[in-house]
Amino acid sequence: MSKRDYYEVLEVDKNATENDIKKAYRKMALKYHPDKNPDDKHAEDMFKEAAEAYEVLSDPDKRARYDRYGHAGMGGTSGGSGFGGGMSMDDIFSQFGDIFGGAFGGFGGQSQRGRRVNKGSNLRVKVRLNLQEIATGVEKKIKVSKYVSCKVCRGTGADSGTSYATCNTCHGSGHVTRVTNTFLGQMQTTSTCPSCGGEGRSITKPCTSCHGNGVVKEDDIITLNIPAGVAEGMQLSVSGKGNAGARAGIPGDLIVLIEEEKHSELERDGNNLLHNLFISFSDAALGTQVDVPTVDGKARVKIAPGTQPGKILRLKGKGLPSVNGYGSGDLLININVWIPKDLSKEEKAILEKLRDSVNFKPNPTASEKSYFDRMKDFFS
Repeated sequence: MSKRDYYEVLEVDKNATENDIKKAYRKMALKYHPDKNPDDKHAEDMFKEAAEAYEVLSDPDKRARYDRYGHAGMGGTSGGSGFGGGMSMDDIFSQFGDIFGGAFGGFGGQSQRGRRVNKGSNLRVKVRLNLQEIATGVEKKIKVSKYVSCKVCRGTGADSGTSYATCNTCHGSGHVTRVTNTFLGQMQTTSTCPSCGGEGRSITKPCTSCHGNGVVKEDDIITLNIPAGVAEGMQLSVSGKGNAGARAGIPGDLIVLIEEEKHSELERDGNNLLHNLFISFSDAALGTQVDVPTVDGKARVKIAPGTQPGKILRLKGKGLPSVNGYGSGDLLININVWIPKDLSKEEKAILEKLRDSVNFKPNPTASEKSYFDRMKDFFS
């Protein structure tokens, strides 16, 4: 099932300000909040969809990529190890819980959801692709050194059989509420508990393997499913493949920066590919057939008799696919006529005979004359 447009999800237009987007998300989140809609799968899905849209549109870099590439720019492929992959409830409450404020004090908002959930940091890697891989999409396996959940304590940070002590400051809620008097009246603010860092509890005996952090440094093999049509400088995000969060927290993301290898014969221009074809003077005059490179092999093209230098031949659909899936570019072949510099006596004699031939005298057409006149004006 295809994803809805993020602007449509939040019911804002594409020129919406950062504040407009925040207000729209808060409205949607309050409407579909699970505490307000218990056991309602549709409301839960809408709640997650709104959070995913806000996570992208509230970030200037992600929003710019989304505006340019759509869901593909966010890595919108399916699969557990692919790009995208959605957000869990823990993700949402840990990242955007402050937006809800105290709106759900009567709906169980002071329960486990009020505690801080640690989120691991994002990782960034560069992946180099050749034109063939860009044209078809590719699966890449990469090795990264990152923090993973401790296997000894299963990421909790606590030694086996260890009990937890409830924080005396927040009484296990993970946050504290303060009421201050101002000239406008009383103002209530809620913030992360300074004593337990928002976790609501402390470990009485830390794990000896991870020293209570719940994470250890290891090498990990990650499979990337990179869609066709990506470009140099494009960033894709693999949800949940960054560093693990401390003490059973949620993992960060893996940000993949695309680098493009230069092709020896083809040059990229958007989704089009360019090739400079050099042919001899005689082939240009008499016509011929030649093989030109494509991303997946060779293609034979016909050079018509009398072909002039600078003529562009177009092979439709032989370029690169659009990352959004809307068709493919073309292969553009620029004709260059090679003029030999060193001639033998026999070759010179032949050309001397042809020099005075009527067909070897320059005789440009009206359109060609117009082009030459424009060039003359340009350089004058």
